[in-house]
Amino acid sequence: MTETIAGIRVPDSAIARAATQLVRDTEDDLLYNHSRRVFFWGALTGERRGLDYDPELLYLGAMFHDMGLTQPYSSPDLRFEVDGANAARDFMKSYGVSEREIEDVWTAIALHTTPGIPEHMRPTIALVTAGVEMDVLGIAYHDFTHEQREHVCAHHPRESNFKENIIDHFADGIKHKPHTTFGNVKADVLALKDPTYRRMNFCSIILSSAWPR
Repeated sequence: MTETIAGIRVPDSAIARAATQLVRDTEDDLLYNHSRRVFFWGALTGERRGLDYDPELLYLGAMFHDMGLTQPYSSPDLRFEVDGANAARDFMKSYGVSEREIEDVWTAIALHTTPGIPEHMRPTIALVTAGVEMDVLGIAYHDFTHEQREHVCAHHPRESNFKENIIDHFADGIKHKPHTTFGNVKADVLALKDPTYRRMNFCSIILSSAWPR
């Protein structure tokens, strides 16, 4: 049966159902519910902006966007965003999805913590980031109606301490590879949660490089 929440229909194709099951089996409740909310916020944003987006691709991007934080999909040396993007790519390839569609989902996940860029790209890419920014940062919170927010959160609740817990999830997923936070927002996570963390400095790297001048 097709599920509709806040006026948004959840894709009900074989690949969407399989993605839901895989993420449900891999992520804990906090990340799973967060990923589902990201889809709804992204889709509602697309509707509000009148964008011609593909709901299935948006759904796959939203559902896989934090898979790189989980142990089965976390590499020792890649940004967690890239790990999630790679997981989505492998999954989509197994269903014979076209390279162009895979590229859009891969890029959407890889860039979802890089503000200021995805919004200028194709709808799948822009809307995954919009959904993440709404759910984590509250960006455009008041562009959604009270009813929309209540309906989505009734089906996929935010814990009373979601803000602190999502930061903890970020930290747990990246603390074993702190070098991957260079130049991205996750450096702020480790600066808060890991007292041994020391930020890399872009200017210091330039000035200490092997170039003589």
